[in-house]
Amino acid sequence: MKKYIRLAIVGTGGMAHAHAEEIRRRKESALVSVCDVDETKARAFAERFNVHEVYTSQTDLLKQSHVDAVINVTPDAYHAPLSLEAIAAGKHVLCEKPLATSAADARKMADAAARKGVVHMVNFSYRNHPAVQRAHTLVQRGDLGRPLHFEASYLQSWLAATIWGDWRISPQWLWRLSTRHGSMGVLGDVGVHILDLASFPLGLYSQVSCRLKTFAKAKGNRIGAYPLDANDSAVIHAEMENGAAGVVHTTRWAAGHGNSLLLRIFGDEGSLVVDLDKSGTDLQVCLGPKRHRAEWKTIHCGPTPTNLQRFLRSITTGQREQPDFHQGAAIQEVIDACVESDKTGKAVRIKSSTPKRRKT
Repeated sequence: MKKYIRLAIVGTGGMAHAHAEEIRRRKESALVSVCDVDETKARAFAERFNVHEVYTSQTDLLKQSHVDAVINVTPDAYHAPLSLEAIAAGKHVLCEKPLATSAADARKMADAAARKGVVHMVNFSYRNHPAVQRAHTLVQRGDLGRPLHFEASYLQSWLAATIWGDWRISPQWLWRLSTRHGSMGVLGDVGVHILDLASFPLGLYSQVSCRLKTFAKAKGNRIGAYPLDANDSAVIHAEMENGAAGVVHTTRWAAGHGNSLLLRIFGDEGSLVVDLDKSGTDLQVCLGPKRHRAEWKTIHCGPTPTNLQRFLRSITTGQREQPDFHQGAAIQEVIDACVESDKTGKAVRIKSSTPKRRKT
């Protein structure tokens, strides 16, 4: 077994820093290469995290650097081409969400990784919270009985407030509002997270009806090189393969909510609430006889491995971990169906070709 797993990070945005911070806390891995088309940013990142190899082309990185795995932290439109290139070179890949900008590309990525035999995971980072993992366990174990109804929301406020700075003058935020710059709007940026958060305990989606809204934000709805045409809000009526029905919604206009995720699941024998604004480790449940008295209990959940830990463990053991590219493709199919539903004004059934969920 190798002394450590040699990692490369491609893209040096905010999530790249989060990955690098975690990597240097892990004994089983080392960050040896960084790549960004902006050499100044790449070198500043490398200096901060003591990385000796700096590239402006992933192609050059794959040819010249002896890395075992690539963490793809580029904008959405580059997830598929760069991940496919890394897979073809035999590298394990941890890719940021959304896995791709279309279900067809996401399936292509999952198929390519499976054929090559490399480890493949998508970073649905809210699975890192112990409360989310425990909610999955309780629902799958049947503690809530038959899941019937759910609601899930992801609320941000950076279009309505300066909680994260002024979006009007920052490319970090402006690109997320522009389809020309590879954005799928709030649906593709954070909607993927809340869709996965509900899917993790409940299973695959069977049908969605969606409305997307893009609100005027500037003169001519444009700032500099950025046309502000990506969706700002998404409201989804969803049905799951297990029969549960619910509502999923997300927006960047929710003043008072910096980064709020909420999931409620109601079954015929109990309910649960994951409220990540309050705690990522505490789960609220109303189960068994206590449901007749509307009596709630707090479960304090123990630690759980992060997605990066699962990724590294999978490379070491050869055992498949979740969430993998198949799950990423399944969520991408939901996103595609949401876009179609918004265009047609009709509900869209999801004919998933991805495998059924594997147990974590």
